[in-house]
Amino acid sequence: MPPLDDIPQPVTATRARLGEGPCWIAEEACLYWVDIYNHRVHRYDPATRAERWFDVGDAVGCLAPAGDHRLLLALRHRLAFLDTATGALTPLPAFEHRAHIRCNDGKCDARGRFWVGTMSTAGADASLYRYTADGTLAEMETGLTVSNGLGWSPDGGTFYLTDSPAQVIYAYDFEPGGGTLANRRVLVDLRGEAFFPDGLAIDRDGCLWSAMWDGWCVIRFAPDGRELLRVPMPVQRPTCCAFGGPDLSTLFVTSASVGLSEAEIERSFHAGDLFAVRPGVSGFSADAFGGGAAASRVAARLA
Repeated sequence: MPPLDDIPQPVTATRARLGEGPCWIAEEACLYWVDIYNHRVHRYDPATRAERWFDVGDAVGCLAPAGDHRLLLALRHRLAFLDTATGALTPLPAFEHRAHIRCNDGKCDARGRFWVGTMSTAGADASLYRYTADGTLAEMETGLTVSNGLGWSPDGGTFYLTDSPAQVIYAYDFEPGGGTLANRRVLVDLRGEAFFPDGLAIDRDGCLWSAMWDGWCVIRFAPDGRELLRVPMPVQRPTCCAFGGPDLSTLFVTSASVGLSEAEIERSFHAGDLFAVRPGVSGFSADAFGGGAAASRVAARLA
């Protein structure tokens, strides 16, 4: 691949506790992302550098576009729609209420189904769920510790899922019509490393870009799991990445400051900020829940 066009630069001075889930919404030409522990959904407009945020009153793990100025959020123990015009929340199905489990990373597939994982602080009892526009919430995978970075190959035939404490990225066979998973195998094995794979993005070559918690970098992996490139980051805890910008050739990277000592923050001064780099390849904008319009029908029915 071509060399990096530049080095990662901070584009906000947010100082988030746990920035996560960047999501480029092409219709708005803006990037949305979350600060999980500060209960905020952030909006960044690269054209004007304008920032805005919404306080959603609960831990928020991830989001997806849902059409009509709506976002689908995964809060601590439930889903909800956020109306970005008014800031109003519309509650959706609840997950099991166990104190050691909360919703974590997620995104929509090409057919508008929302895939969201949970994370556990008490062992391998987290899961991956699929939520569809008819209101069905189905458990699709179990036995995870932290269900994290996920995505699909460009042809839609392979699904990727990260379990961060296990230090692996899994690949599954994915059936787009039914939205089913099969044949789980380890694609990327980082066991023994001093860092942990977190959120990820897929580029148009089918390669995976994974942010490395405590690794000071984002790594690009080939579809067969080979490491191709490390992009050094000026922060210790990059958390997730997404392609965006008018040509989808900017890689946006969120980061975290949570858990860092004063000395570590001195070394990682921009911890919690949003970064951007042009890595020489392009990716994809976020797929919308239910194709967009379906989200409004679900919200109207529940209102």
